[in-house]
Amino acid sequence: MVTSLPSEDALVRLLGSRDEILSAIEERLGLRVVVRGAEIHIPDDDPVLARNLIDLFGQFAEMIARGAPPSGVEIRYALDMLADGRSLDMTSLLDSIICSTNRGNQIRPFTLGQKEYVDAINANDVVFAIGPAGTGKTYLAVAVAVAALKSSRITRIVLVRPVVEAGEHLGYLPGDLLEKVQPYVRPLYDAFYDLLPPDRFNKYVEKGVIEIAPLAYMRGRTLNNSFIILDEAQNTTKEQMKMFLTRLGLGSKAVLTGDVTQIDLPGNKESGLKVIGDILSGVSGIAFCSLTSLDVVRHDIVQKIVKAYESYERCKEFEGHGENSQKLVS
Repeated sequence: MVTSLPSEDALVRLLGSRDEILSAIEERLGLRVVVRGAEIHIPDDDPVLARNLIDLFGQFAEMIARGAPPSGVEIRYALDMLADGRSLDMTSLLDSIICSTNRGNQIRPFTLGQKEYVDAINANDVVFAIGPAGTGKTYLAVAVAVAALKSSRITRIVLVRPVVEAGEHLGYLPGDLLEKVQPYVRPLYDAFYDLLPPDRFNKYVEKGVIEIAPLAYMRGRTLNNSFIILDEAQNTTKEQMKMFLTRLGLGSKAVLTGDVTQIDLPGNKESGLKVIGDILSGVSGIAFCSLTSLDVVRHDIVQKIVKAYESYERCKEFEGHGENSQKLVS
C-alpha cells in the first residue's frame, strides 16, 4: 500500500531527520517501510495493519501541522497499540491539555489510557488509578489539582501518603513532622516543582494551601473544597482506606493512586486497594482506571521491565495452579 504527503519536506518533518519512525516501525511491527520521494510504501501482507499504519501516518502529520509533533513516547505507544491489533485516535490527545509547566510546556495525556484517567478525574468525585510505575498516575493527578487550584475551583491541595518503608528499615528520622514525612512524599514534590515555581510552592506549603500529611493524621478530619491525593494507596489497610474515603467534605475531590504489585504492608495485612473494587463497584461518582504497561511514559526500558515482571508473575501463577492440580490428583 502507498500513502503520500504534499512534499518531501513534509515527509522529513514526519519521519524525522534520521527516520526514527521507520526504525521504530521495523522494531515494533516487523515491517520494512520504504520511502520514495513523498511516497511511503507499506507492505500489505496484513492489510488491516497496513491500513491502520497509513491512518496513523495521517494522524502524525496532523499533529505536526498543529504544532505538536509526536514525541518518542507517543510514537512508541501508537505502534504498540497497532501491534496489539487496536486502532486509535492520537489527535484526540491534543485537545486534553491540563496545564503548563514552569517552562511553558503543555501537560496533556500521552496515551488513551491516560486520557481516560484525566477525563475520569474531571467527571467524578473519587477516582482510583491502578497501574504499574511510570504510567503517570501521580503526575497527572497533581497536574489536574494544580489546574483546579489556579482556576479557584478548590482552595487547597492535600497530599497524603501512608508512611510505609519499601522493604527497608530507615530508623528514626530527625526533624519536625513535615521533615519526617518529606522523604515519603518526594515524588509528589517532584511533580509540583515541575508545575509551580519553587518559591510559590514553598509559600503555598507555608500557608497551608498545599498540605502534606501522613495517612495516620487524617482520622477525624473533614476536608472541604479540597483536592486530595492519596499516593501509594496499595499500602493502606482496609480500615485505613475506609477512614480516608470518609474524610471527603463538600466541594472536594479525591484521587487514589497505587500499584497492587508493589505492596509493602508488614505481615499478612491485606491491601485496601486490592479489595476496594469489590466494595465500591457501581457506586455513582466513583471511577476506577486501570493503566497498563502500554501507558508507561518513562524511558523505553521501563516499559520492558514492567512487561518482564508481568510475564514472570503470570508464569509463577500458572506454575502455582499446576502444583495445586497435582496435589489434588495425588
